[in-house]
Amino acid sequence: MNPNELKKAVGSGLLSFPVTHFNQDLTFDEAKYRSHVEWLAGYDAAALFAAGGTGEFFSLNPAEIPQVVRAAKAAAGNTPIISGTGYGTSLAVEIARAAEKAGADGLLLLPPYLMFAEQAGLIAHVKAVCQAVGIGVIVYNRDNAVLNAESLARLADECPNLIGFKDGVGDVDKVIEITTLLKDRLVYVGGMPTHEVYAQAYFGAGVTTYSSAVFNFVPALAQRFYAALRAGEQTTVDNILKGFFFPLVTLRNRRKGYAVSIIKAGLRVLGKDPGPVRPPLTDLTAEEMTVLEKIVAAAG
Repeated sequence: MNPNELKKAVGSGLLSFPVTHFNQDLTFDEAKYRSHVEWLAGYDAAALFAAGGTGEFFSLNPAEIPQVVRAAKAAAGNTPIISGTGYGTSLAVEIARAAEKAGADGLLLLPPYLMFAEQAGLIAHVKAVCQAVGIGVIVYNRDNAVLNAESLARLADECPNLIGFKDGVGDVDKVIEITTLLKDRLVYVGGMPTHEVYAQAYFGAGVTTYSSAVFNFVPALAQRFYAALRAGEQTTVDNILKGFFFPLVTLRNRRKGYAVSIIKAGLRVLGKDPGPVRPPLTDLTAEEMTVLEKIVAAAG
């Protein structure tokens, strides 16, 4: 898939990040992961992000990432697979090239490790990754890697395969500035944790698609919410927010790292155990699992 084709695909519908399945000894469980990706692909995601944030990119070693990408490609059918990459520039380039070789249709560039940097340094970082591959790249704005509108415009001019901008900061005024300046040069993706609770505000800013973590365990509900949002069916949107997403976020906010842990827990509720999260994340307690079971049951 060339970068323009990927850009069109990403903007065409809901996106999701499959969790990465682990055995009890924390090794990659490829068979269960393939089965999960195949199941998700049946719910018409516009693209799936292998080894992304919800897929515990930060806990995978560089050799595991292409292994995860190959497994996703083998199971996803025609659904595009976008691989995570990140850390320092040299390592991000190495991972990007390995993911491309493994068959990834595109890349999501996560923030570099630890350091905050000036705009010139962030531009050089993104540019190095874009120039290292031929597939499309989406840059993830969050934490210590926040590009401003002018920097993104410069990168869009210099990197033809930079196709997208994902926002995980939540400054909607800055997002409006970016979408107004760059217009349709990039595809814009919402990337806040449990983005559904932010989606209405982002739609007003021109960000009409987002990555849904809950798609992992309630894909039909995630698609129903997305369709209602795009159709302006406010009653349906409000009912799903009140009945499912607000209680889920309350539970998620109990502990750090639960934005990922609660998604794996949701699969356990369905009897589709993806294995534990890797340290430094922690799994939900037994009491919290009971609460989650009630939330999922109430959502049907």
